[in-house]
Amino acid sequence: MSVTSLEAPRWDGPLPTRDAVAKMIDHSLLRPELTPADVEAGLAVAVEYQVASVCVRPADVESVAVALHGTGVLVGTVVGFPHGSSTTATKVFETRDLLSLGTEEIDMVIDIGRLRGGDTAFTRDEIAAVVQAAEGRPVKVIFENAYLTNEEKVAGYRAAEAAGAAYVKTSTGFAGGGATAADIALMRRTVSPAVRVKAAGGVRTLDALLELNRLGATRFGATNTAAMLDDLEIRRGGSGAR
Repeated sequence: MSVTSLEAPRWDGPLPTRDAVAKMIDHSLLRPELTPADVEAGLAVAVEYQVASVCVRPADVESVAVALHGTGVLVGTVVGFPHGSSTTATKVFETRDLLSLGTEEIDMVIDIGRLRGGDTAFTRDEIAAVVQAAEGRPVKVIFENAYLTNEEKVAGYRAAEAAGAAYVKTSTGFAGGGATAADIALMRRTVSPAVRVKAAGGVRTLDALLELNRLGATRFGATNTAAMLDDLEIRRGGSGAR
């Protein structure tokens, strides 16, 4: 992945519990080279730390839904990933198919070029079509902020809210840039409290996660889950308090 780790100063504020932070994390298992054994190992991490969800490749959803049944960890997956250039009909089909296989959350990539071209109505309508297909499951809309101007970002976030999205999300983690403090702050002040903010791409340290949470992100795509949560437990004194 080309995204560098987001740097943040050492967090000097109050420390949340490990369980509270774990429930902000979507443990990411999206890299194309992951083997079935790699996915199984990732699921073990997710269950051990009781994260909010795993975000897996579409082809893994059916087996992951079986493996995670009854664990308390949700099954998430991606639609139109990673470039967002599938047709709307394809994204709708993907969403319906993945729901039938057991996914509980959808992270969809917008058509980035259409938004850059100023067609915010298309962006809104495409998101709305996926939201409708998701039948009440949360839809997290990925904007790939590194490709957008601030004006394009704001237009896109507003379109997502109008379309009924549950979250606006910074990035896929596979482009040239990931989550930034400036983007999280912009996202949070653009959408209403009804829409949540997800940071993804480069969130690899506890300090970065806590700083972005302070700015308004409440869900994080992460691969470095165990290290971040272990660091938190050490900072809390190793007492095992969660």
